[in-house]
Amino acid sequence: MTNNLRSMFEYADNYEKINSINDYDVFQDKELLDQLRTKIVENIIDANISDQEDLNDYINDEINRTIEGYDLSNLERNHLYTLIDNEINGYGPLTELLKDNNITEIMVNSPKEIYIEIDGNLIKDESVSFINNEHIVRTIQRLIEPMGRTIDSNSPMVDSRLKDGSRINAVIPPLSTKGPVITIRKFAPSMNHIEELIRVGTLTPQMAEFLEAAVKAKLNIIVCGGTGSGKTTLLNVLSSFISESERIVTIEDAAELKLKQPHVIGLETRTTNYEKSGEITIRDLVRNSLRMRPDRIIVGEVRGKEAFDMLQAMNTGHEGSLTTLHANGGMDALHRLETMVLMANIDLPVKAVREYIEGAINIVINIERLTDGKRKITSISEVVGFKGDEIELQPIFTFERLGLTSKGEVHGQFVRMLGKPKCLNKIVSFGYKDVGKIFE
Repeated sequence: MTNNLRSMFEYADNYEKINSINDYDVFQDKELLDQLRTKIVENIIDANISDQEDLNDYINDEINRTIEGYDLSNLERNHLYTLIDNEINGYGPLTELLKDNNITEIMVNSPKEIYIEIDGNLIKDESVSFINNEHIVRTIQRLIEPMGRTIDSNSPMVDSRLKDGSRINAVIPPLSTKGPVITIRKFAPSMNHIEELIRVGTLTPQMAEFLEAAVKAKLNIIVCGGTGSGKTTLLNVLSSFISESERIVTIEDAAELKLKQPHVIGLETRTTNYEKSGEITIRDLVRNSLRMRPDRIIVGEVRGKEAFDMLQAMNTGHEGSLTTLHANGGMDALHRLETMVLMANIDLPVKAVREYIEGAINIVINIERLTDGKRKITSISEVVGFKGDEIELQPIFTFERLGLTSKGEVHGQFVRMLGKPKCLNKIVSFGYKDVGKIFE
């Protein structure tokens, strides 16, 4: 249906919309509203309507028939109208959650168990529910359909993006034993600028100045951290420092980066079709990108064999490349990178692989989501060579935890290393002499 359903409803003059969990608490009989919503939605789904005009009339009449005889307040009636509007023109129960910029994560565990993340804290949202598991699956289909994806018993798992750039992961039975599960990770629009990360305490102005110069001086950078730590957000911010005169190729499983430069080529992987063919992997795209005359290659996340091809690009003239990977710290990131290169079945001894990594990577940034839900860059380190057989990382900036405040917030401070980092010479040679003053 293309028309907005609200235009068909006979709204009360004092129409009010439910905008938060607290507003939902004003309802006296929440179970009744859920029952009415269920009855209306199921009747609409089962209706055998032939054309658009009849459907509009049917929906309007069905709502009026269902609520007739119930002593509902104007607020309750209009909340019910909003629920049905979301079913027809939006994404069902998730519509308002997707619109709320304060929510950064949405997790659907079951029809009555929906969690949201606000300011790094998980909250069970009692104001939102699905009718049943089939309702969840229908909502998943509506979310992923614009991206040309589908989910069913033959393809019971999907990892994709939404039209607004959010990332969605959905799993249904038989892979999920609990029923359909949805995880949606949203990206705050305000977090596209380094100033916003400074404001929320993710890093200091000195760290921001150093990272900006490092990107512009074409240092190869890895951003590592755990799930939900803010790796992609930080990668997006770092990418914004790249000159508009450069040709950038981005490679992702699901396109999430939002670069503003005019010369950006975005590549996205493709899963297998029903014939179990046609898959295009990150490794395929990295290899192909080398033929596209890129000045910069940005890989959304390195997970496997493509690590070797990415390092090869970094070592053969594609300086200033950026990527992320899952790791618990800088050294752990290098060890994982080593393992992923060996997964590519390249006939190289471990020592040669480590030399390859040491020659390719300049900076390793570790970002963490702390126990209070806040994200912080806990270390910025540079690769300085070898210490014995191991690659040596030298911290440039670190975050030192000092304890917890009375409110449960992590108390700590950012610490700068003594002396000048090895990579400073290259940064200064690109004309960023002011960065040297940070280490005086």
